[in-house]
Amino acid sequence: MQGRRSGDTDHSAVNDLRVNGVSPTPYTNPQMSGSAPLAQTSTLRSKLSLPTLKIRANDRPMQHEDRSPTLSVTPSDYSDQPTVSVKDLNFELVKPTGQLASISEDPLRSPPLPSPSIRGEAGSSLRAESPALSMLSASSGRTGMAQPPEPVKRYTPSIGPGPKVADTQDIEAHRQRELRWISLMASVPAAQSRKSKRVRKLLWEGVPASVRYMVWAHLTDSKAKRMDGLYPKLLQRDPVPASANIERDVRRVFASEPPLLDGSLVNLLQAYLCMVPDVQYGRGLTVIAGHLLLHSPEEDAFWTFVSLMDRDLRPYFSAHPVQMEVDASLFGKAVEANEPNIAKKVFIDMAIPPASLCRPWFTALFMEALPSEHAQRVWDIFLFEGVVFLFRVGLAIMQCCKQTVMQTAERDAVLNTLLHPPALCLPSNAETFLEMASSVKLKDDDVRRQRTKLEAQVKRQTQARAHTSQVTASGAVPSISLPRS
Repeated sequence: MQGRRSGDTDHSAVNDLRVNGVSPTPYTNPQMSGSAPLAQTSTLRSKLSLPTLKIRANDRPMQHEDRSPTLSVTPSDYSDQPTVSVKDLNFELVKPTGQLASISEDPLRSPPLPSPSIRGEAGSSLRAESPALSMLSASSGRTGMAQPPEPVKRYTPSIGPGPKVADTQDIEAHRQRELRWISLMASVPAAQSRKSKRVRKLLWEGVPASVRYMVWAHLTDSKAKRMDGLYPKLLQRDPVPASANIERDVRRVFASEPPLLDGSLVNLLQAYLCMVPDVQYGRGLTVIAGHLLLHSPEEDAFWTFVSLMDRDLRPYFSAHPVQMEVDASLFGKAVEANEPNIAKKVFIDMAIPPASLCRPWFTALFMEALPSEHAQRVWDIFLFEGVVFLFRVGLAIMQCCKQTVMQTAERDAVLNTLLHPPALCLPSNAETFLEMASSVKLKDDDVRRQRTKLEAQVKRQTQARAHTSQVTASGAVPSISLPRS
């Protein structure tokens, strides 16, 4: 080992010592075990600038094939260790342990740090008085005792597949849709939402579940119907005549939904029928109200339900459901135009009237016909497009079930297949099903005009029949107005 000139820097001297496996340890007088270490007045420059270093032990040459920025130090009671004396300091020569990086691998690449491990046995990697241990334990409890440091975890490159980029992109896209919906609902008034092209575009892109009930409330403009304090007052009224049927249907339809069996759904429907007594109760009311209640708080669900009924569905539940007759007739014509073969099989051969399909489909908004994901997406578009979109959904179901229906010979089996389509008949993806519904050959504006025209015509016929029946029952002869002579 060779001395270094005093003109060299301290940093170079320390590096040389590290490369040669030297670990500086403060010298302590054995006779002064209870005292502090000897005060050192000399600087590191003066100590390392001596011309020679005296080797006090082992003359065996040291091997310097490996190096590490941190040296593992063996216990002080290990007597064979060679030491180097620099004036009044002793330096202990320690052979590096562990698997260290080779110097010849890459001179420009910094060697990896070994994982320091502290064990309380004789084979400890660090002495109790080691400066490395003092620095590692300084960040621990600082109670005066050296605490073992946390093991340093090495980075191991992953051999398997990396993170799922597609999942990360889907999450980010979902978050962006949430933000766009929140911004849109703040900028577009609820009363104008069904006329907005931006709203329509976002609806077809998808509605995040986290904001779905708010989007539904916005599309139905439920805030315009809301009257604070009215819902609790409606709950204090006596049960409606249909209360027994309501409780029965709630237990049957939502047997697997315990949150709806606590009485909240029964309360919502009773409050609605108290407020609108001319509505005739039907199973579809329970299905729709329960589905709204699964997505939103009770009173919010109530006012969304009120708005939805008033805008689109209330005529289906009247004492004289003229609108249902009109829509069933128009739907039958639409099936004949799009699928003449299945129309003949269902409406003529099986003698299933269109109303037998439209009534359970339309009054429950396809909740009992489609999987939950499909039905929710149908609701998203229906609340914007209106009842005409229900025609499209019905036609899409007829297309999906066409092969099964054509191969079925029994009437009840055909009806059950259309009312509850098998999963194999439907696309597994809800968006694919929506694309089928949107691609159906149907002129929405023509359907709207025909609905209005036929509704007025059916109402006149209904009123004429009612007037005739009243006259027949009373026996009175209607008076005839004759011209004056």
